[in-house]
Amino acid sequence: MLKTLLAQVKEFKLPSILTPLFMILEVICEMIIPVLMGNIVDYGINGGNMPYILATGGKMIAVALIGLFCGIMGGYFGAMASAGFARNLRKAMFDNIQTFSFANIDRFSTSGLVTRLTTDVTNLQNAYQMILRMAMRAPMSMIVAMAMSFIISPRIAVIYLVAVAVLAAFMAFMMSRTHQYFRQVFEKYDALNESVQENVTSIRVVKAFVREDYEKDKFARAAGNIFKMFVKAENNMVTVMPVMQGVVYICILLISWTGAHMIIAETLTTGNLMSLLTYCMNILMNLMMVSMVIIMITMSSASANRIAEVINEESSLRNPENPVTEVRDGSIEFDHVSFSYRQDAGEPVLKDINLQIRSGESVGIIGGTGSAKSSLVNLISRLYDVTEGSVRVGGLDVRSYDMEALRNQVSVVLQKNVLFSGTIYDNLRWGNPDATEEECREACRLACADEFIDCLPDGYNTYIEQGGTNVSGGQKQRLCIARALLKNPRILILDDSTSACDTATDAKIHHAFDTKIPDTTKLIIAQRISSVQHCDRVIVMEDGQVDGFDTPDSLLQNNAIYREVYESQTGGNGDFDQ
Repeated sequence: MLKTLLAQVKEFKLPSILTPLFMILEVICEMIIPVLMGNIVDYGINGGNMPYILATGGKMIAVALIGLFCGIMGGYFGAMASAGFARNLRKAMFDNIQTFSFANIDRFSTSGLVTRLTTDVTNLQNAYQMILRMAMRAPMSMIVAMAMSFIISPRIAVIYLVAVAVLAAFMAFMMSRTHQYFRQVFEKYDALNESVQENVTSIRVVKAFVREDYEKDKFARAAGNIFKMFVKAENNMVTVMPVMQGVVYICILLISWTGAHMIIAETLTTGNLMSLLTYCMNILMNLMMVSMVIIMITMSSASANRIAEVINEESSLRNPENPVTEVRDGSIEFDHVSFSYRQDAGEPVLKDINLQIRSGESVGIIGGTGSAKSSLVNLISRLYDVTEGSVRVGGLDVRSYDMEALRNQVSVVLQKNVLFSGTIYDNLRWGNPDATEEECREACRLACADEFIDCLPDGYNTYIEQGGTNVSGGQKQRLCIARALLKNPRILILDDSTSACDTATDAKIHHAFDTKIPDTTKLIIAQRISSVQHCDRVIVMEDGQVDGFDTPDSLLQNNAIYREVYESQTGGNGDFDQ
């Protein structure tokens, strides 16, 4: 884990080194001042030597200014190093997330990844800055102060040593008990983020069903769980400060009592006693700082593990050693394919699928909800890997292709259409960044999107809000289809992507496909019979298996499921929407 995280320091190594160096210089300056102060008392005030007092006072001011400068520079470089470290962590996670398969995303969950990119990184950023500054400064200050105390009076310095040992053992015990609670806290943050994410993205549904109070209660429960976990963690920490303060007061009393006897016995000077008391406060204050560092590390260690998990996660889908970069044609073959989303799943989602689809063929796919229609087509662009058997595109197993090359030739319009904030042109060019305006317009004509775009005030420069909230469901679907067409794919998959379009528009889109892109293999998942009647052949899915695969006319005669769907939608006299 540490190796993974420290690798993200990268270009901020120099600030990460300079920060503790400046902290050490600040500590040295702080340790010199008590010595100079003791000398003023012993040789200046007690000896009535004003020139010595002035000269030593000037040295103290100079040392204090140097220490101030070192502290400022330490803070500056510490902030730069920690902020840069956090930036690199977020970039490393985000870059690796882009390589994830759907299976990897399912493992972490969207809300869990958001928590790691935000809350967990912030915790680690604060901890890193604390480590660079205090983790070096506080122990160094304690060591130097302890050394100076032993030089002045070993007898009194032993008091410090015992106090430090007692407090260190106590804090180690408390930290071990607290760590488990902090790990649970950040898991609760996942649930909180999930609640917020669902509510914000589905706010129209929430309001339509008047579920605001339910969502408030749901959020309150998630926030309450975090509160309870933090209280449990803090309850384990509340005794740290009182115990430390008690030890500080006991040390001061013991030093004062022992020092007074030594002054009377003339084995210690008043100035030395003042220096020892200053070192005492310094040691114990820095011990408190160390405890804060340990608390921060304890809190952030759970975050560090969660971040390292994302950075080290390897995609379940990988390119072969010598990947094929060219897809010959749009032919598709399923050879005894079975598929499960999880290895430990008892029943596979797809069971022994055997299909052969010719290049340029138009194939419809129908079936009831949960019949695994989407799972079937997801295997073609290798969004998931088969559990058994093989899927071949262009005569080659999809696992032999470079994934980017394959997905550029297998264009998928998913069931859930997504548009991004930006103009219509910006969204269309997700399909082809180099597409000209004329190519964008042609794709929109094929997808029947030009009909509504031309009516917009800014046309193709109309700004699409995040998630496409300022266009209708059918308009969003047509823009997504146009975006997919701009890739000029060998295979086009429409996963129920015209469900929000009226049947007339749906028919226009499919007619355009047949006439304008005849060489592209088209797979059309649909619930409406009218959407697949024009296809060369239709696949009928039932419970993860192929129940029928033939022309629409043959299926109407020979397949009970197809005939039942047809009759339920048409009443035997044609599509009721026509």
